[in-house]
Amino acid sequence: MRVTVATRRSALALAQSQAVARALEQSGHDAPLLELVTSGDRWILAGAESAPGMDVKGMFVKELEEALLDGRADIAVHSAKDLPGELPAGLAVIATPPRVDPSDVLVGSPGGIEALPDGARVGTTSPRRSAQVRAVRPDLQVVEVRGNVDSRLAKLDAGEVDALVLAAAGLRRLGIDRPDAVALPIDMCLPAAGQGIVAIEGREGDAAVRDACMSIDDPSAHACLLAERAFLARLGGGCSVAAGALCVADGDALRMRAWWEGTGRFADVEGTAADAVALGARAATEVGAP
Repeated sequence: MRVTVATRRSALALAQSQAVARALEQSGHDAPLLELVTSGDRWILAGAESAPGMDVKGMFVKELEEALLDGRADIAVHSAKDLPGELPAGLAVIATPPRVDPSDVLVGSPGGIEALPDGARVGTTSPRRSAQVRAVRPDLQVVEVRGNVDSRLAKLDAGEVDALVLAAAGLRRLGIDRPDAVALPIDMCLPAAGQGIVAIEGREGDAAVRDACMSIDDPSAHACLLAERAFLARLGGGCSVAAGALCVADGDALRMRAWWEGTGRFADVEGTAADAVALGARAATEVGAP
């Protein structure tokens, strides 16, 4: 069947959407791309200096979701960590390919975070990454650096910052292999909910499209995403929440570690894939979510 794939035009978004399209085509489907410019893309192009005036995560998916709802597209492909906690009525995450490396990497300091000099400037816009970097190196300056991966790396290479924190998955999907990139240990920098997972969003009632996407769904990644998104939803679900969550599947069993800056608490919980949403909610309770 024909499955039209809505995607942003950034290099990372196109790389992810083209991978999904190829996988669908290998399963016998026709999967053309529908490239769209989102409110978030226009905000970035304008310099991203002023307040966006709406939820930042929503800015990067709004036009893709509109295409799903009005029938121009059948699925939309997102980095799961960038997907808002609450989806519009009638839409759902219908499939997730296998997860890749969920960790963060420090770029610009081959010796790792310990090798950065006192007062070094570390670029990130993530409250989660900022809080976790400051926890281990309170002497470092955390500097806001916006833009896509290429433009952030250009700012690093131009000397605007001394190091960047980026997602390992984004670098891998773009084919970027930097000798000055060092993985940050998970116990030091717990990743964002959904990091390393590509989420395929579609219409809840479209059984034909859902069935087509089942051929590329990884049940373990899907269950972990449900648990991590349930955790984040209890905390408000926005990118302004300094919280991390990582779920690991072993067959039907799930283990999840979560952290919230609001209380400084960690939670380690276990459950099954069938109860993934309840597991995420329990983790939120244990870190002290209101």
